[in-house]
Amino acid sequence: MDGMSATNRCRMKVLYSGRVQGVGFRYTTQCVARGFEVTGTVRNLPDGRVELIAEGTREELERFRQAIRRSGLDRFIQHEDVTWSEAVGGLQGFRIVG
Repeated sequence: MDGMSATNRCRMKVLYSGRVQGVGFRYTTQCVARGFEVTGTVRNLPDGRVELIAEGTREELERFRQAIRRSGLDRFIQHEDVTWSEAVGGLQGFRIVG
């Protein structure tokens, strides 16, 4: 990756709460990710939330986040806690972890 595209990348962390475990949330998110130029992970947390970490351009990440809701998962999400930071790198593809 050249320096120019690296500066345009950022990291989005989303904590989803609601009825987000046991409904295919992680699998659906992974499938949705295939349509976007993002890398990242999605995992269940012990407290019942789902954590999504993804890197890409901010525009692409915003579109990805909207596509997750439009995929049918919207009805399970009560709240999204979104935080943005600089891209860290090191993510390969988009995987379900944990």
